[in-house]
Amino acid sequence: MCEVKGKIIISKEELNSRVKSLAGEISADYEGLNPVIITVLRGAVYFFVDLSRELSIPHSIDFLAISSYGPCPGTGVVRITKDLEVDIHGQHVLLVEDIIDTGLTLHYLIRTLRERGPASLKVCTFLDRPVQRIAKLQVDYRGFETDEEYLVGYGLDYKGKWRNLPYIMAVTE
Repeated sequence: MCEVKGKIIISKEELNSRVKSLAGEISADYEGLNPVIITVLRGAVYFFVDLSRELSIPHSIDFLAISSYGPCPGTGVVRITKDLEVDIHGQHVLLVEDIIDTGLTLHYLIRTLRERGPASLKVCTFLDRPVQRIAKLQVDYRGFETDEEYLVGYGLDYKGKWRNLPYIMAVTE
């Protein structure tokens, strides 16, 4: 595998510190509620696992997989390719994302999950890019805000590569 060239914008230490901080906030907010924590495969898995391990409250986990389709990327046209195994009706749900850009896909997922009747539904994202937001969304927990640079590492990839970097890098080449 060839090397990625770029600049580290969020170090491993900053990542770990922020994940612990978010887990503390979430644990306090969900105390006594035993939430279902859901993520969309694949990009958010690194963040999701680290966050789950840092939570001090009982919780269960589940996964969704989606596929985008349509004339161009970022249109928000998606379909669920792997559905939840847990019934979320009446449950407190936290949806964990890796990065929110336009928000169109997340808007679809929130609408789909709300139709299943959860007691509550909140959103946690590792990276938030509000400058590209099209859909109106409420983000309850955010790790870092970022601009329009192309990012890899900590689950984010370029053509399936560099997800395993333990930091976030802005790609320059």
